[in-house]
Amino acid sequence: MKLAFCGTPAFAVPTLKSALRAGHEVRLVVTQPDRPAGRGQQMTAPPVKAVAQEAGIPVTQPEKIKNNAELRAQLEAIEPDAILVVAYGRIIPAWMLELPRYGNLNLHASLLPRYRGAAPIQWALAHGEPATGATTMRLDAGLDTGDILLQREMAVAPDMTAMDLFPLLAEMGADLMMETLRGLEAGTLAPRKQDESRASLAPLLTRDDGRIDFTRPAMTIYNRWRGFQPWPGAWTTLDGRKLLVNRMLPTEVRGGRGAEPGSLLVEQGTMFAACGEGSWVELVEVTPEGKRTMSAGEFLRGRGGVADGTRLG
Repeated sequence: MKLAFCGTPAFAVPTLKSALRAGHEVRLVVTQPDRPAGRGQQMTAPPVKAVAQEAGIPVTQPEKIKNNAELRAQLEAIEPDAILVVAYGRIIPAWMLELPRYGNLNLHASLLPRYRGAAPIQWALAHGEPATGATTMRLDAGLDTGDILLQREMAVAPDMTAMDLFPLLAEMGADLMMETLRGLEAGTLAPRKQDESRASLAPLLTRDDGRIDFTRPAMTIYNRWRGFQPWPGAWTTLDGRKLLVNRMLPTEVRGGRGAEPGSLLVEQGTMFAACGEGSWVELVEVTPEGKRTMSAGEFLRGRGGVADGTRLG
């Protein structure tokens, strides 16, 4: 097929590469502008741009696309059979939705209608889902509400974090998109409406989503930690200073059911925090504000110890 591709981060790269390997003619890549990144705030190209340039594909990086006459002229001149949209980061305007004969085909990292929105992988893990997956759909004017084309499910290991799941779903989703293109070309796909009664949202994450609420059960706190890696992570405060929890585990603490949520228990260099419903998490690795990442034992030695009952948060 003759394609245009809209995508920005590393998650979108496998789909672009798969389209090229499959022999599709990618005429244009639309991606976000270069942004400052890292400690030095150096201008950095999106991962999709680097792949496109290496493949010799024209790249455009508009700041806005809704009323962008230049982009519209570029796409209309190409007359793409389909526009692939993978983690692009912009709402696709009506004129663009109506342009290709097969539509704008989106890869979404959840089993729609579950987890519509900007952070489906993170929220699926944060809610402790035992399985998630990928969906290809034909975009419409709503937020991830378009007709479903294909879906594929993936089991989620109980210790898997978002950083583990992102590359797996990116590769699986790329295969699913290629299968979708083959099905559309062969006329064998039957798009189906989403069941609105099963819809849930996966909104953009904020820094405050990472704040640990110790009144929640330990497993809920642990699942949120899994989902919110690497950002916003899981964090609390100790003596008024931020304490990032890099690694944690739900655990059993003998005789600890009466402790107030957020209170610490220290045993032989191991640090436990009381959570809701009489549950506990072990704080395995932490980063105190302004300091390096360290094990709980190192942290305790550096402070000269922490008294049992010290409160977090």
